[in-house]
Amino acid sequence: MSTPFLLLSIRAEPAAADDEHAAFARFLEVPLAGLHRVQLGDAPVTVDLDRYAGVVLGGGAFTTSDDPTTKTPAQVRAETDVATLLDEVVARDFPFLGACYGIGTLGGHQGGLVDKQHPEPVGPVSVELTDAGAADPLMAGLPRAFTAYGGHKEALSRLPAHAVHLATSAACPVQAFKVGENVYATQFHPELDLTGLCTRIDAYATYGYFAPEDAQSLKDAGAAVDVSHPMTVLRNFAARYGS
Repeated sequence: MSTPFLLLSIRAEPAAADDEHAAFARFLEVPLAGLHRVQLGDAPVTVDLDRYAGVVLGGGAFTTSDDPTTKTPAQVRAETDVATLLDEVVARDFPFLGACYGIGTLGGHQGGLVDKQHPEPVGPVSVELTDAGAADPLMAGLPRAFTAYGGHKEALSRLPAHAVHLATSAACPVQAFKVGENVYATQFHPELDLTGLCTRIDAYATYGYFAPEDAQSLKDAGAAVDVSHPMTVLRNFAARYGS
């Protein structure tokens, strides 16, 4: 049996969490059983990296740049466990891909500045690879410019000094970066298709990302574009690190 991948999830909303798990597995092109899922925040989590081919970290409602006094115990627990894991991931240059929440956690962990200067609305976002991104194996097969789905309240305003900048967008300077050779993060969602976007719009309609009455117009805007390229990142991740 192939070595499984691990999904770290911060989503407490069952429909969104289940869809995220299924989407990551589908675009990694592994069976659902080949992508173990661990929920962060419910209880302390310890990960044995030697059991896995690689780790992916999904997004959700936690925002690392929130005032620490406003963070829930679940959020604090998740951040603590992710930081501990990233200590080992970065030290070993272990295959890791963080999406959305992952870019804030990895960026902050590595000394970058995460704040709320560069939010993006829920829906399509135009992403452009940097020269380094166009040459990176995880981005192989992507056009230089492509459309992805996103939506976030915080982002990296300053890259870690030693990071490699891989992708950008007009509203958000850092759409992807890496440290070392194998530790990656994206602001856009490489696992998100239109069905998943609609699921998340329904799940997070009251979380402050958009006015609830705008939900249908956001779904319509998402349906008006072709989002098929970002998933290449996950296929490349699985092809590069799977066994």
